[in-house]
This record gives sequence, structure tokens and C-alpha cells, in this order.
Amino acid sequence: MSAHSLETAAAPRGGADRTSPRFATLRDVSLFVALLATSIALGAALAHLLELPNKMDLPRGQYFVVQQIYRGWAMLGVVLVVQLASVAALVATTRDEPATRRLAAVGLVALAAAQAVFWTFTQPANAATENWTMKPEAWTMLRDRWEYSHAAGALCQLVAMAALSWAAAFRRTPERMRP
Repeated sequence: MSAHSLETAAAPRGGADRTSPRFATLRDVSLFVALLATSIALGAALAHLLELPNKMDLPRGQYFVVQQIYRGWAMLGVVLVVQLASVAALVATTRDEPATRRLAAVGLVALAAAQAVFWTFTQPANAATENWTMKPEAWTMLRDRWEYSHAAGALCQLVAMAALSWAAAFRRTPERMRP
């Protein structure tokens, strides 16, 4: 769903009344959910980044044992869907707040980049190792792709969180719009 279609879906018939309390609530809820979901996603991403130095020197057997701690982490995919949708909704509902909209767009691009990295590098390593239950000969190449792609994803999540936090801190609220 595009940002325009989200905006249209959120708008009352006949066009968006951007001054209505309902529209302002949608914008505020979008920002809150975007920040909350990004916080959760960033926590998981930073866990991968911070453990990287300790995992890179593990021997094959130990590395595969440690990888089993990620069983069930696929459920974070729900958080990522909510994250993407709420940031897209924020972009769609902030047309009258150009600075907020630009920062939300930066966040959305960073999240898209994180997804591109995951599906290009991380998921193929998961598939090649059957989620780290099969130990192929080229396991070090797969380990490197998996670990470094998670590091790149963490940096993308950090950029998204920074952009959304900045957007929240400097938003034009009704109180700030008054002369």
C-alpha cells in the first residue's frame, strides 16, 4: 500500500481534513506505534550487533549451538510489519509537516534498506543452513554473511530510530503552531 493510498484511506470522504482531531489522532498514533515498534526492532538488531565480536571466533560446533538461541525470533517479523506500516502511515499523514514527513521518509528508506539486506544476505544463509541446523562445508562464508548483514540491518534500524526520534522531538504540534 502506497503512502498516498494510506492517506486516502485515512481521509474522510471528500478529502482529508488535516485539522480534524481524528486526523491528528491518527498522526499521533502512527508516530507512537512507529517509535514503539522501532524500539523493539532496534533492541533485537543491536543484540545481534553487540554479540558479533564474541561469535566470530567460535569454532564450528559452538557457533551452531549458539545459533539455536534464535529459534522463535521469526515472530519479530510481526513487529517489522507493524513498524513498516506505521512509518508509512506517518509519512502519509504528515504532508502538512514537511520536516516530520522528511524524517519519517528517511526512517522508511532505512527500514526498506534493512529489509533488502535481510532478504539478500541473511535469509539465504538461513536457508542454506536450514536455520543453522545443517553444517555445510562453506559455513564460515555463510556465518560472515549472516553476522555482517545483521550488523548492517542494525545500523539501518538505528538510522530509522534516530530519524523518528528527531521527528517526534521537533514536530509541529498545535501548541507550536500558534502565533
